[in-house]
Amino acid sequence: MNRDQVYDKVILLRRLRKLHRWLGIPLMVFFLVIGITSILLAWKKKAELLPPTLKTKVESKETWISTDKIISIAQVEMDSLGESNLVDRIDIRPEKGIAKVTFQTHFTEVQIDGFSGEVLSISTRHSDWIEKVHDGSIVDYYFGQSELAKLTYSSATAFGLIVMSLSGFYLWYFPKVIRKMKNS
Repeated sequence: MNRDQVYDKVILLRRLRKLHRWLGIPLMVFFLVIGITSILLAWKKKAELLPPTLKTKVESKETWISTDKIISIAQVEMDSLGESNLVDRIDIRPEKGIAKVTFQTHFTEVQIDGFSGEVLSISTRHSDWIEKVHDGSIVDYYFGQSELAKLTYSSATAFGLIVMSLSGFYLWYFPKVIRKMKNS
């Protein structure tokens, strides 16, 4: 390779280093958020970010109460607490004899005995809001968007990670190539 080609590679490296530095500074915040929330989500049960799943107290496990009854019990509990009672989902655990009811506008979980209808626990599901921070949907959650922020955040962060990885590799690898070209 001639001197002009080496010079072009050096110029490209300088530009890439500048791009890498200026992209890295703002993206670092997002990478830290994703990294920290990933650790919290991986350890959510050990760190008690989820309420422990309780078991039924009923001895004779014959018939479950209806899902309509489970929803009604959970909604009455939320009304008594002054919270919204719009149900998001029900997680039924037949082996434990309980149903976990979560809500659309807050991070509360009501655990209901599937046989007796007794409310066993009302707790905050910290892992749910951590998950929303992790994937960027927390902005959509609070501002009523339909996944616009989540898609933007996830796409920008993923694109940034790809660019940083490729430019980082280039910044690591091509100085070695340039040294070889200068020595030959």
